[in-house]
Amino acid sequence: MFRDSLGSVYDPVQLRTFLAVAQTLSFTQAARRLGLRQSTVSQHVRRLEDATGRPLFTRDTHSVELTEAGEAMLGFARRILEVQEQAASYFTGARPGGRLRFGASEDFVLTRLTDILESFRRGHPEVDLELTVELSGTLHERLDAGKLDLVLAKRRPEDPRGELVWHDDLVWIGAPRLRLDPGLPVPLIVYPPPGITRALAMEALERSGRPWRVACTSGSLNGLVAAARAGLGVMAHSRGLVPPGLVRLPDRAGLPELGSVDFVLRHGERGAGARGGRGTRGALSAADALAAAILTGGDRLQRGRG
Repeated sequence: MFRDSLGSVYDPVQLRTFLAVAQTLSFTQAARRLGLRQSTVSQHVRRLEDATGRPLFTRDTHSVELTEAGEAMLGFARRILEVQEQAASYFTGARPGGRLRFGASEDFVLTRLTDILESFRRGHPEVDLELTVELSGTLHERLDAGKLDLVLAKRRPEDPRGELVWHDDLVWIGAPRLRLDPGLPVPLIVYPPPGITRALAMEALERSGRPWRVACTSGSLNGLVAAARAGLGVMAHSRGLVPPGLVRLPDRAGLPELGSVDFVLRHGERGAGARGGRGTRGALSAADALAAAILTGGDRLQRGRG
């Protein structure tokens, strides 16, 4: 356990639970990710709040939000857990190495994923990290085909595969001055198939009886953002990942609800990815180590926190 100068105890188990709640903004989702009962999650958070002497979340029956103290605890919790992992690796000799084929969704191009990967490479210099950036649907296909070891991508809510990083609403976004003509088809800016947000946007419009047309297709998030900033149309996008220069469209735009989407980590077949160093018994694989780093720093991906 870690103690500050005031003697308060910051239990790593409680810190991991806190991060899971902070990233999902849901005690239920955090319990599912950690494989714990919801009452246990609440107990861990309560004990951590007792240790800090401050509330870390404001919560009611409908929402969970971080307090100012909770925002501050994010950075402390990440650093404590990172140091704990580094110490454990040093003294046990469990230093993963080899080649790690990691796939990340286009959604993370404009986030702090690069910071997490840079930190991982500094802490695991023996790992040869190979990054693939693609559409979520394509990444799932490549993982299933044994061509990737670990994937960070979207999944549809009904899809049970993967370890939840966070759950988010999908919203319509566009240029700040964009105005839609209700008498014309909705101009869509979309990824090509098998893009998940593409399918969800088209399905929502079909259900509502709203005509649409494809105004721009690009496999690059930067291409989609450029088209949206130019006012070519609207995008379906995660509420927590809205790119700079774009805004959520107001309800008066008359577009249907899009539902939600999960961001998950999926591992390939155990044994396919990079493994621990020679002579280490029970060493974590490189994929496990990177997954732990992403779960620890997942809030930075969603909200750009430092």
